[in-house]
Amino acid sequence: MKEQIQSLIRQVAEHQEFSGAVLVQHSDNAGTGGSSEVFCGAYGEANRTWKVKNRPTTRFRIASVGKMFTAVAILQLIEAGKLSLETRVLDALELTGTRLPAELTVFHLLSMTSGIADWIDEDADDYDEEWAQFCRQHPLYLFHSDADYLPIFTPLAPYFPLGERFRYNGAGFMLLGLLIEKISGQSYFEYVRRQVFARAGMSETDFSELDEVLPNVAEGYVPVLDANEKVTGWKKNYYRATIGPAADGGATSTLADLLRFSQALRQGELIGPKLVHAMTSAQAVQDEKDEQGCQWGYGFGCFVMLDEKKQVLRWGHTGEEDGVSCRLWHYPQQEITVVILGNQSLCAGKISSEIHRLVMAL
Repeated sequence: MKEQIQSLIRQVAEHQEFSGAVLVQHSDNAGTGGSSEVFCGAYGEANRTWKVKNRPTTRFRIASVGKMFTAVAILQLIEAGKLSLETRVLDALELTGTRLPAELTVFHLLSMTSGIADWIDEDADDYDEEWAQFCRQHPLYLFHSDADYLPIFTPLAPYFPLGERFRYNGAGFMLLGLLIEKISGQSYFEYVRRQVFARAGMSETDFSELDEVLPNVAEGYVPVLDANEKVTGWKKNYYRATIGPAADGGATSTLADLLRFSQALRQGELIGPKLVHAMTSAQAVQDEKDEQGCQWGYGFGCFVMLDEKKQVLRWGHTGEEDGVSCRLWHYPQQEITVVILGNQSLCAGKISSEIHRLVMAL
């Protein structure tokens, strides 16, 4: 398997379709015993100007993979009796004058079944134009915290009735971030640093802004394409991504730290087994099936792939923004964890799909 992964990634990287780092790790005894590295490698450049190569220890921005941190933080507060899945969000936050439904609960936000309007419509027919229009109206350098997004989405009408179905939604996680602040009395960032990163031993993970100068952090790049979709150059993502992280994503991390997070979660070091199971089980299932007959569901801040018997094939999260492309997957049947961190747009998907095929063949 190692040679197959190595050949795959080398070929993709040579065609300028991937820049980043990849880790595939096997764990024994459901993550409580020993573990062995199946593959680890780094490709491309962390800084294209100075030709600084990516390394397995390079830190990358991870976009929406960070939703898993927010979900864990909320579940910790539920476990401590300070919240429940039935807690009404508007009451808890004392929010008034919005178009958010009064019956909106923590469960709806965690499972992305709220139907509330997002701060950016990720399902827009022309997302690129939708994003360009958003950037024209809202300077990205002004967004530094979850509260900064409230004026964007709270006046908007919901997409559909509360609890009707799943729809991917970042705004709901920003509300969860504000709940964490309200209940803990700490900033969202400080709570997660102490109760997630520190407890999991994630010493290289933190919340940093896009324009900060920090050691060992890869810059994000967007390819410039010609009419034939050939890469002719690169742009930094400074004007294409929000400057600050938030509760819907944007932390900076490494291969090893995300592996530690997955292990700490599975071993019950962050939340108890009952809530781990709930988080990594499908709380909402999409109707469509893929060509292999598999379905996608969503747990609590966690994508879940199901087979024809509704058994979990893998769980974890994706992360995509301009100049960032990441995956964190755990395969419970094979006890394999896959971490893919990329610093160019849309580069992790193909590698993720091919590694998935290899894992499922074991």
